[in-house]
Amino acid sequence: MSASIETGSIEPFVVQVPQSEIDDLNRRLDLARWPEKETVDDWSQGTPLAALKDLVAHWRDRYDWRACESWLNRLGLWSTTIDGLDIRFLHVRSPIEGARPLVLTHGWPGSILEFRGAIEPLTRPTSGKAEEAFHLVIPCLPGFGFSGKPTQKGWGIEKIARAWGQLMARLGYDRWYAQGGDWGAGVTTQIAMQNVPGCVGIHVNMPIAQPTPEDMANPDAADLRALTALKFYQDWDSGYSKEQATRPQTVGYGLVDSPVGLAGWIYEKMWAWTDNEGRAEDALSRDAMLDNIMLYWLTSAGASSARLYWESFGNFAAGPMSMPVAASAFPKEVLPTPRKWFERHCERLVHWGTLDKGGHFAAWEQPEAFVRELRAAFALM
Repeated sequence: MSASIETGSIEPFVVQVPQSEIDDLNRRLDLARWPEKETVDDWSQGTPLAALKDLVAHWRDRYDWRACESWLNRLGLWSTTIDGLDIRFLHVRSPIEGARPLVLTHGWPGSILEFRGAIEPLTRPTSGKAEEAFHLVIPCLPGFGFSGKPTQKGWGIEKIARAWGQLMARLGYDRWYAQGGDWGAGVTTQIAMQNVPGCVGIHVNMPIAQPTPEDMANPDAADLRALTALKFYQDWDSGYSKEQATRPQTVGYGLVDSPVGLAGWIYEKMWAWTDNEGRAEDALSRDAMLDNIMLYWLTSAGASSARLYWESFGNFAAGPMSMPVAASAFPKEVLPTPRKWFERHCERLVHWGTLDKGGHFAAWEQPEAFVRELRAAFALM
């Protein structure tokens, strides 16, 4: 794996995981210590023992990391250094003249692999029309995947938003768009709030906004749905975020030492946050989930990815945005935001899409609908 230097240069980055690391992973899976049988037979106390054992057995005996590694290298990863930190990213240019530059930002516990099913239709639309085509830049967030791990405080969503502006400028894009969900929505919203130079419009699939006292006092149906979801999240689904926002280093030791612990930590969110019929596998294939988990395991990103919560969880809020903004509301989003909450922050909300299928990982779960939403949104900017 090559590293870049702080010159503004952009260098190729090749993923070459030594076989010794794969062998070490397999040994750890073989030696896993499993807890006693749980007292419930569902997901109410976290990842069920039987479900995780099945996933780990697939990981150990049937999963092939080299297929994902080859795909990444065929697509082409690149590296540049911004403010002392190596940023690794996919850069997939469309062959269609007039295609527009678009930066796509993932979240936790996702990765650049969330966009895998959307890359081909976004860069090579079957219509051949320039207005449906995009040059894609898909960075690994700082501390995630192949990007460097911050060694100093300060790499929150505000700084990442500015770093993406530097990245797009280095790539020669002086007019570009931005999209994101989860932490990617936070970064993308910050790009609009800060009017990062070069960005001319954004789309988010997790719109961020807070209720007003009036919303709380006289809630309509949309308010009630959002407030109910927020209460459930606070009561039953936010333990991971509290730990990562307060003690990321402590939880990180277990996540980088135990592949079973890491898988249990992430697999539960694949179940809880997708639009499924009772199993995470209803929404995402096991190989797809394990490809994503491997990006955390191979890069020892348990603590470094969690630190984004320490940096920015308290700042995850929208403010005034003057550039064109678009949003898509997927039905199983963890924290649904009513349009009226979000629209208060937008000088120009040009598109609001309401979908009938999909959850928190929109691009990953429903790539065709995701692509349609992006084309509809950016056509209005």
